[in-house]
Amino acid sequence: MILTYGSQQDYDGMAGKHTGAPAWSPEDFAAMGAFMEAFNKDLEESGELVETRALAAPVHTRRLGSQGGVPVVTDGPYAETQEVLAGYWIVDCESFDRATEIAARLSGCPAPGHVAARAYADVRPIAESRAELEL
Repeated sequence: MILTYGSQQDYDGMAGKHTGAPAWSPEDFAAMGAFMEAFNKDLEESGELVETRALAAPVHTRRLGSQGGVPVVTDGPYAETQEVLAGYWIVDCESFDRATEIAARLSGCPAPGHVAARAYADVRPIAESRAELEL
């Protein structure tokens, strides 16, 4: 699984809202969209793409916890949250190294400089069974 991250500030900037950092221009947003469409198409054509999804802005999140065995729901995370999962790709490829090569291509995604400077992705194997969770 390839995981990408962002913040509420990133989502706000893409929507053109003032965040204290330069907003994304329509051209920035279009370039990112074109890159992602081509990236996904390449993975589809190679037969390596299983699934991909972008996630809605963090303000639409609900976090569930527990206090004394009772579920507690908190809306958020809020704009001050520094890092949230922004999207993912599930790929079926020959090796962990190949998945890493695929994820490395995301570094070429167009974005305003202040966004690109802090962008990263994680690559994690998906455990298919409880036995695979053992260290």
